[in-house]
Amino acid sequence: MSQADPRRALVTGGSGDIGGAICRALAAGGYHVIVHANANRERAEGVVAAITETGGSAEAISFDVADAVATAQAIDALLEAGPIASVISNAGIHDDAPMAGMDAARWQRVIDVSLHGFFNVTQPLLLPMARQRFGRVIAIGSVAGVLGNRGQANYAAAKAGLHGAIKSLAREMGSRGITANVVAPGIIAGRMTDALFAPEQVKAMVPAGKPGRPEDVAALVAFLASSAAGYINGQVIGVNGGMG
Repeated sequence: MSQADPRRALVTGGSGDIGGAICRALAAGGYHVIVHANANRERAEGVVAAITETGGSAEAISFDVADAVATAQAIDALLEAGPIASVISNAGIHDDAPMAGMDAARWQRVIDVSLHGFFNVTQPLLLPMARQRFGRVIAIGSVAGVLGNRGQANYAAAKAGLHGAIKSLAREMGSRGITANVVAPGIIAGRMTDALFAPEQVKAMVPAGKPGRPEDVAALVAFLASSAAGYINGQVIGVNGGMG
C-alpha cells in the first residue's frame, strides 16, 4: 500500500441497516471500506455499489465471524494487501427468550457472533495496527448491555462483554496510537427494530419519543475512526435518545 492510498476500514455486519450506514459514512470520510457480510453477500455488494457510485472506495468480503478458522484466513488475506487502520465490530444477532426458557444453543450462538466474533476479527489486526502507530477499534454495543432488557439476557451479556473487552483493550494499546471505544445504540429504525417495537412502545421507552436513525450511529463511528478522535479511548458512548 502506497502513501497515497486511503486507510482501510473493515466493517463486520456491513450489509445491515446500521452497518451499511457506517460503511457509507467511513467512505465519505476518506476510508477504503471493506464491507463484510456472512449470508448477505448480495446486500454487501449493494453497499459497495452505493459507495462507488458516489465516488467512494469499497469492496465486499464474506465469512462467518464466529468461525475462527475462516475468519483467520480472511483476515490474513486482507493483511497481505496492507494494514487495516480501523475495525468496526458490528456483526451481531439476537435470538430472544426469557432466560428461564432459553436453551443453550440460543445462548451460545448469540455470544459466538457478537463476542467471540469480535475477538476473532480484532485480535489479528492489533499488532499490524501497533506497527503503524495508528488504529481504531470500535465495537457496536447496545443500550441492552448497559441497562439489560427483558428476554435478551444472551444479547445483553454479549454486548456487556464487548464493553469490558474494549475498556481493557484501550488500556493495553493506548500507548501505540490505538483507540478502542464502544458505540452503544438504543432503538434505531431498521428491519430488526421495526419488527420488535411498536411506535407506542418506542414513545414510552425513549425520552426523545422516536427511534434513532442508522446515520446517527454512523456519524459517531466515523468521528471515532478519524484522526481527530485520538484522545477518546476506552469509552462506551450511547446513541439512544436519552434512554440511559
